[in-house]
Order: sequence, then C-alpha cells, then structure tokens
Amino acid sequence: MVETSGKKILFDPFISYNDLAKGINIYSIKPDFILLSHGHSDHIADCIAIAENSQARVVCNWEIHEWLNHRGIKHTHPMNTGGKWDFGEFSVKCTAAQHSSGMPDGSYGGNPMGFIVTSNEGNFYYSGDTALMTDMTLIPKWAKLNFAVLPIGDNFTMDASDAAECAGMINCIKVIGVHYDTFGYIKIDHEKAKKTFADKGAELLLMNIGETITI
Repeated sequence: MVETSGKKILFDPFISYNDLAKGINIYSIKPDFILLSHGHSDHIADCIAIAENSQARVVCNWEIHEWLNHRGIKHTHPMNTGGKWDFGEFSVKCTAAQHSSGMPDGSYGGNPMGFIVTSNEGNFYYSGDTALMTDMTLIPKWAKLNFAVLPIGDNFTMDASDAAECAGMINCIKVIGVHYDTFGYIKIDHEKAKKTFADKGAELLLMNIGETITI
C-alpha cells in the first residue's frame, strides 16, 4: 500500500492466503483505493473482503470490473491499457504489461496492466507482473518517477537482472522489489539481487512483511 496526498492506495492484495503474511489482519487494512493489475489469485485473493470492509474504490480493467460487480462490489472504476483518469488527489495512467490474466474461477481476466500514479507529492510506476519489454521506454515520457515497484522473482516475471535493466529504461534509480519468495518458484538470493541493481547504479529495496518506509 502506498500513501500519497492523503490517500491510501492498495495494490493487488494477496495476504490471508500468503504464508509469509499470516500475521497481517486484512480487516485492519483501510485503503481508499485498490488497484488491481490483473486477475490471478495471488493478486486479487483478498480484494472482495477488503473492498467490502473499507468501501475502497477498486480500479481495474473492464473484465475484472464486471467480475467484481457480479460479486457485489459495485464501487469500481474500470480502465484499460493506455487510459488515464484523474481521481482528484492523484491520477492513474494504465500501462501495458507482458503477462497473462485469468480470474480465480477460470473466467477471462482481460489485459494485464501496470500503473503510473502521479500526484503533487511525487510519481511512481507499479509495473504489475510483467516481462521486460521495450514499451517501458515510454514511461519517462509520461512521468518523472520518484520510485518504481517491479517484480524480481523470475519464472513468472522479470528477474532482478531484467528489473535492473527496466530501471534504466524508465530512468528510475530507486526500486521496491515485489513478487519474490512467496512460492518455491520465485525464491531469490536477496544480496545478489541488490548487487545486480547496484551494478547498474540503482538501489533495490526489499521490504519486510508489514514494514513501512518513507520515500
């Protein structure tokens, strides 16, 4: 979750089904917005429960918007790749992500996406699950970034080497790593990953579960 301009924005909530996050009570999480990059269960598992409890507005693609509406979550805002919307305290632009997307029940999940969030306090890029791709060179044309949130776990997404390359493409030297260690497929060597970024002149931040930092 990122707090900017007085609003709390939660991304891809996968908490109660995550063995690494067993100590987190999802009902203590009170976001104003929930942004969903795609429909895989490890990104949407706790969305309905948190949205019901907090009444957060859920920003997602059209297909996930309809899927949530059919399950009683009506406070949604549908978007799609390339679109932008001003939510008042911040704006969101949806970017392409090279991945797949399907809902937990096997239904079609629409296009996976990333997000550029801009506000008076700063700007950041949340790539969602993605491979490295040349489309990332467009990101600096849309926003000067204070930080980025990039997957580094390999197997399903970029590894640390590709994510460090991405940092160069988006002109951002401060990166928060995500999508690693949760499953056996994506366990990483933390120090090696940090060195990979340092060798490219960037900093990789690996946060502990429940940790808060200020950027």
